[in-house]
Amino acid sequence: MEELIEEHRRSEKRRVVAKFAGDSGDGIQLIGSQFTLATAIYGNDFAVLPEFPAEIRAPAGTTYGVSSFQIQFGGLDILTPGDVPDILVAMNPAALKINLSNLKPDTIIVINEDEFDEINFKKAGWTSIISGEEKLDDILSKYSVIKVKMNQLVVEALKDVNIAHKEKVRTRNFFALGLVCWIFGRPLEPILDFVKEKFSKNPEVKKANELALKAGYNYGETLEIQHKFTPIYIPRYQFEPGKYRYISGNEAFALGIVTLKEKLNIPVVFASYPITPASDILHYLSAWRNFGIIALQMEDEIAAVNTAIGASFAGALGITATSGPGLSLKSEGTNLAVMTELPLIIIDNQRSGPSTGMPTKTEQTDLLFAMYGRHGESPLIVLAPTSPGDCFNTIIEAARLAIKYMTPVIILSDGYLAMGSEPWKIPDIEKSISKIQVEFYKGDPKNFTPYSRDDETLARPWAKPGTKGLEHRIGGLEKSNVYGKVSYDPQNHDLMVKMRSEKIRRAQRDIEELQVYGPADAELLVLGWGSTFGSIRAAVEYAISKGWPVAHAQLRHINPFPKNLGDVLARYKRVLIPELNLGQLLLLIRGKFAVDAVGFNKVTGTPFKESDLRQAIEKELINLEKEGKISKHIKIEEGGAKTYAVS
Repeated sequence: MEELIEEHRRSEKRRVVAKFAGDSGDGIQLIGSQFTLATAIYGNDFAVLPEFPAEIRAPAGTTYGVSSFQIQFGGLDILTPGDVPDILVAMNPAALKINLSNLKPDTIIVINEDEFDEINFKKAGWTSIISGEEKLDDILSKYSVIKVKMNQLVVEALKDVNIAHKEKVRTRNFFALGLVCWIFGRPLEPILDFVKEKFSKNPEVKKANELALKAGYNYGETLEIQHKFTPIYIPRYQFEPGKYRYISGNEAFALGIVTLKEKLNIPVVFASYPITPASDILHYLSAWRNFGIIALQMEDEIAAVNTAIGASFAGALGITATSGPGLSLKSEGTNLAVMTELPLIIIDNQRSGPSTGMPTKTEQTDLLFAMYGRHGESPLIVLAPTSPGDCFNTIIEAARLAIKYMTPVIILSDGYLAMGSEPWKIPDIEKSISKIQVEFYKGDPKNFTPYSRDDETLARPWAKPGTKGLEHRIGGLEKSNVYGKVSYDPQNHDLMVKMRSEKIRRAQRDIEELQVYGPADAELLVLGWGSTFGSIRAAVEYAISKGWPVAHAQLRHINPFPKNLGDVLARYKRVLIPELNLGQLLLLIRGKFAVDAVGFNKVTGTPFKESDLRQAIEKELINLEKEGKISKHIKIEEGGAKTYAVS
């Protein structure tokens, strides 16, 4: 054992990026999630990026049918899933082909050699291999390649298991998982526990997956003897004391909703229609109905939002979840909630658009739609979580604001947060999350007026229907100030429009001030929102380590903005705003604050790479120097490298 530990330390890395890729029927997401579980139990920090084909069932073996799961893990703070893999597991030629351009020399590539035949090369459209212009070994010569006959090996390992040959071959994903677990010293016990539970009703399938997992792990031991390939040791991360679990954004939303049920003295109704990538929230809540959650699958998006509004009118908290196409359909319902001034939470897991777009790919392209995508002056609160775990905090905050200000709240998550996951410190619900008090109108019915307003918040009273003496008119028609009768008076409409707008502005009082990370004398501010947090923070930390005058701020509150945002922006010579769109926050910042802001934008359906953001930061520092707007000299190092020394 001491020799093995010493061998590990000779192959130590502080962090590693691993990627599993194969056909969507290869169980890639399953083994990726189980590797993540083993990594969490081992004690590494991590961030993951699952990617799915946009088609429900793309043709097997094709490049557009590839499913992948990328994880960066290590013994230090991990903020992103990583830019390029250190190890790639390619289950077929298509998986290898689409990843080759993103590999660095000496990347470890594990391939299932049994699938690399002429038929699968044709399916992948790999014409250079088929025509004989290139040889696979030549293409792979600059990488560290481990060729494994996985199909053959699992069939041999399962020779005594009473299942069909096809089912035996399907366990090759667990063989690959076992091998990667050996390479990085991951424990098999939590994975074996999962297999035992998942396949408890089919003992032969359970046995087959267990044997395949162990066969892959044992193959690693043989690999070390035959090829001197040593395991890679990853030190554990020093987490803050507490209990942790790994969590996805959708699961965090669902747990937040369950927590709201415990912290509110009213029912919680979740009404939704299945849509990628928001469907999991409904799945979780349907399974957790024992906590008292009312979870409803509606016939369409319009029914979902109207059911949630009806629940809020009846004295519950109505919540719905969707993605971009569904948010479009919910627009008129959202307007109804604005006009009736009822609390409502809408979770929007943004995906690539427009129209159906790319359902499984991520973007930040719904920001302006959330702000203004309704007819009329229709203000509401907009929040944006910064990580999968932060989705939990954000929905708790959304409920507080929605109830206090009697308004809809849109939460702008996205596919990356929804399906990604990270270690999450389980909060002490009793100590860290206070009760959310709901005060229905309890005054003298003779004095009740449905649109009288709280002096501080401008929120109207919440009156439960059926309460004697509190009968009042509700609906989408404009209401008269205080009394709530249908009104077509121009001056009253002007007053009510301004009142609803001022109510949202006053929510600033309950929003924490924007915090800035970085040196006090920084001259370039990188301003992001929502899910770009990890990539931006990693790039800014690199810049600071080089002595560059760069700082970072991340917006969780889009409407209203934090009250100190203008003061923060004014401190910097330039503001760089990276977004997964064509410049939507940039438009808002320029329009409202008239600052020298520039955008860095992409809409590829994938999160930012840290390296891309480093280059964007470098470019703006050079531009500032050329324009004479920076007080520190930025010197390009010899050779034209994109790194700088600051003096």
